[in-house]
Amino acid sequence: MRKYIGEIGLIITAIIWGSGFVGSAVALEYYTPYQILAGRFLIGVLILGIVFNKRLKTIKKSTFIKGSILGIFLYIAFALQTVGLQYTTPSKNAFLTAINVVIVPFIGLVIYKKKIDIFELGGAFMAIIGVAVLSLKFSSEVNVGDLLTLCCAVGFAFHIFYTSKFVKDEDPIQLTIIQMMAAAVIGCLFVVFKGETTFSTQTEGLIPLLYLAVFSTTIAFLLQTVAQKYITETKAAIILSTESFWGMAFSVAILSEVMTVKMGVGAILILGAIVLSETKLSFLEKKQVTGVLERWDDGV
Repeated sequence: MRKYIGEIGLIITAIIWGSGFVGSAVALEYYTPYQILAGRFLIGVLILGIVFNKRLKTIKKSTFIKGSILGIFLYIAFALQTVGLQYTTPSKNAFLTAINVVIVPFIGLVIYKKKIDIFELGGAFMAIIGVAVLSLKFSSEVNVGDLLTLCCAVGFAFHIFYTSKFVKDEDPIQLTIIQMMAAAVIGCLFVVFKGETTFSTQTEGLIPLLYLAVFSTTIAFLLQTVAQKYITETKAAIILSTESFWGMAFSVAILSEVMTVKMGVGAILILGAIVLSETKLSFLEKKQVTGVLERWDDGV
């Protein structure tokens, strides 16, 4: 069971993020994008600080530095995604964000000369195609929102890559607390700088914001950080790309969106990407070996 901790943790994270699409849509009716970011990270760090208060006393300097780096990547990625969404379609925004899945292995190759696993790379490209089929309304038009979202994908790719790298030597819970703290500080500074210090206290707005803060931020990022201790960064990116599939599933279940053949094909491709990266098609090799042995026995 320990062998699958990483996979299970990241699948749960993707499911939570998928459900967060509904919460974000409702919260945006009451708050600005920067208020939502500041609110979700601030509430997140307060919850983690209270629950894991004893761990705050033992945080090392290296953990603080690495957690701060992750927090900067995290906030930049979210901010670019949010601002980009104001200039492009939600489907393009979701697809271009998911491109981080193919950027991750190349970060390791370019910066650390890390060899790329051909099966994981193949799975990454299959996941991208699946997300495209699932969510993209094809158009040749490219605007500033698309470019901002593409930059956001780079930010998420660096966040996923360095989470895998840093969590090998640091406490994942402490790392999560510090990155949440860094993102909250940046978020609050942006809110003050933009003069958006007046917040709505309506229950209809607070409930989705709390959901995003508790589930999509606190629980999801804690799960992600802990899970990435047991899995490669490319596999992590592929599994997290299923967020778009779960977003579709919740839209069908909660918002009564009609399930289409296009959605089904996209979901199958994303599932295939995970199978490819996880198994490396080893089950086919076993079948081939079994077949050869059977033929050899028949010949004898």
